[in-house]
Amino acid sequence: MEKGEELVEGKVDWKGRTAIKNKHGGQRFSSLILASFALENMATVALAVNLVTYFNGVMHFSIADAANELTNYMGTAYILSIVVAFLADAYIGRFYAVLVSAFIELVGLGLLAVQAHYPKLKPPTCVIFDPTADCQQVHGGNAALLFVALYLVAAGTAGIKAALPTHGADQFDEKDPQEAMQMSSFFNGLLLALCVGGAVSLTLVVWIQDNKGWDKGFGVPTLAIFLAMIVFAVGLPRYRIHVIQGTSAITEIIQVLVASFRNRKLPLPDDPAELYEIDKDKEAATEAEFLPHRDIYRFLDKAAIQTTLLGNSDKPETPNPWKLCRVTQVENAKIIAGMVPIFCCTIIMTLCLAQLQTFSIEQGLTMDTRVANSFNIPPASLPILPVIFMIILIPVYDRIFVPYARGITGLRTGITHLQRIGVGLVLSAISMATSAVMEALRKRVARDNNMLDAIPVLQPLPISVFWLSFQYFIFGIADLFTYVGLLEFFYSEAPKAIKSISTCFLWSSMALGYYFSTVVVNIVNRATKGITRSGGWLAGNNINRNHLNLFYWLLSILSVINFFVYLFVAKRYKYRPQALVAPIANEENKNNKASV
Repeated sequence: MEKGEELVEGKVDWKGRTAIKNKHGGQRFSSLILASFALENMATVALAVNLVTYFNGVMHFSIADAANELTNYMGTAYILSIVVAFLADAYIGRFYAVLVSAFIELVGLGLLAVQAHYPKLKPPTCVIFDPTADCQQVHGGNAALLFVALYLVAAGTAGIKAALPTHGADQFDEKDPQEAMQMSSFFNGLLLALCVGGAVSLTLVVWIQDNKGWDKGFGVPTLAIFLAMIVFAVGLPRYRIHVIQGTSAITEIIQVLVASFRNRKLPLPDDPAELYEIDKDKEAATEAEFLPHRDIYRFLDKAAIQTTLLGNSDKPETPNPWKLCRVTQVENAKIIAGMVPIFCCTIIMTLCLAQLQTFSIEQGLTMDTRVANSFNIPPASLPILPVIFMIILIPVYDRIFVPYARGITGLRTGITHLQRIGVGLVLSAISMATSAVMEALRKRVARDNNMLDAIPVLQPLPISVFWLSFQYFIFGIADLFTYVGLLEFFYSEAPKAIKSISTCFLWSSMALGYYFSTVVVNIVNRATKGITRSGGWLAGNNINRNHLNLFYWLLSILSVINFFVYLFVAKRYKYRPQALVAPIANEENKNNKASV
C-alpha cells in the first residue's frame, strides 16, 4: 500500500487484499453495476408486461389463467431471491452470486427462444378470442419445457435482484459522510437504470415480440443478459468485495427467538448492562459488530440473560448460542422484527402492480392503439409513459429535491425512508381508483357502440389506448417513492451481516403481492360467480363483459385501509441510531424515532 492510501474496513479486492478507498469502488465503478442492471431489465421487463399475451395468444391459456401464470412466475422470481441472498451473504459472495444467476437466466431465455422458434414445441396456431375456435392449450412435454425455461429465468433474475443492489451498495463506505450520500444516489440510480433498461424493453423488445415473432422477442433479451454478464465482470479488479462471513445471520436470529423462549420465565435485569455481551477488548471481538441496547421488544432481551457469570475462569466456556445470545445478536433480531410490519404493509401495492401488468394489458388489446395512421403502439408498451417520466424525474429528485430537503431536515436522504414509502402507498390507491374510472369509460364506449363482443386487436374500440396512461403514470410515481425507499430503508437499517437478505424484504414483499394477486383473483371469481352473467367479475376471455372496474375499486379500498395501517406502524418504528443523519444535521435531527 502506498503512503496516504486509505483502507476500507470490511471490504477486500478480488485477490482478498483489503480494499483501498481511491482505488476500489466508489461512484465510478458502481456505474458498471448500474449498466449491468439496465441490461438485465432490458431482458426481463418485457416479460413482466407482455408474457400474459404470450400465454394467452400463443400457449392458449384463458385470460385469468394467463394472468395467474404470470403472477406466479413473478412471485417466484422474487421469493427465490431470499435463497440466493442467504448463499451470497454466507457462502459464495455477492459478486459470484450475480454471475451465476445471470448465467442461469441466460439458459432460461435461450430455451424460451428455442421453443418459440419451433412449431412442434408449441400448440397449433389459433385465434383465442374467436368463440367458435377450438384452441388447444399447451400440454405434456411442451408445457414442461415452457415452465422449466420460465422458472430458470425466474431463478436467474431472483439472484440478480438479491445480490446486485447490495454489491453495488458495497462500493460505498457508510461511515464516510460523502460516500454515504453517494450511496443514497446509487439507490436512485438503480431505479433510473431499471427505467432506462425498461424503456428499451417496453419499446424495442415488445415491438419485436409482437411484430417479428416471439423467437426473436426472446432472442434479444438473451443477448442483453449476455452483455450484462460481460459488463459486470469487467469491473472485478476494481470492485470492493464484501467479506464472506461463513455463518448464517438468519441462524443467529433464530437462535435469539429460541433462547428468548427458553428463558421466558427468567426476570429481566433492571440494568441492561447485565445482559450478555462479549468483551470488546478480547481478540474474538476484533471483527465483531457491536450495537447498543435499545429499550424495545424487551421480550427478546431474555435471550441475553446470564444465569451464571461468564469469564471468571482462565478458560471460560463458550455459551450455548441456543440458550444465551449476545446483546448485539438480540439487537439484530429487534431490527428485523421492526422491519416486518413495514414489510407487510407494502404487499398490497404489489398486488395493485400485478393488475397493471396483466388485466390492463388485456384492456389495451381491445382499444385503438394508433399513434399515427401508420404506427400502432403495442398495449404492453404502455408503461413506457411513466418510465419516460421517471427518467426525467429521478435526476430532478436526486439532484434538486434531496439537497433542498436535506438543507431543511438535516437528513442525508432529504426525507425519511418511511415518509417516502408512505407517499407511494397513497399514490398506488389513487392509481387503482383511476384504473376503475378508465375501465368504466372503456366499457361504456363498447356498450354505446354495440361492441361488447368485439374481437380484441382485430376490432378495436373507438377509444384511444392512451386513456390507460393515467393509471400507469400515477403508479410510476408511486414506484419512485415506495420501491426505492424500501430498498434503501432495508439496506440502511439492516445489520452488516445480512445486507443482501434485508434488501430481499422488498423482493419478498413483491413476491407475496404477486402470489396474493392469484389468490384474490380466484376468490373474487368464486365469490361473484353466481351474481354475474360472465361467471365472475374476472372470468372468461371477454373482458368487455367482465367487471374489472369493480375489481379495481376493491383494490383501491384495500389500498386506503392498508395506508392507515401503515401510518400506525410507521409512527412507532425507531430507526437505527444515526442511520439517516447527515453530517450537517443538528442534535435534534438525531432523535431516534421516525417522524412520519
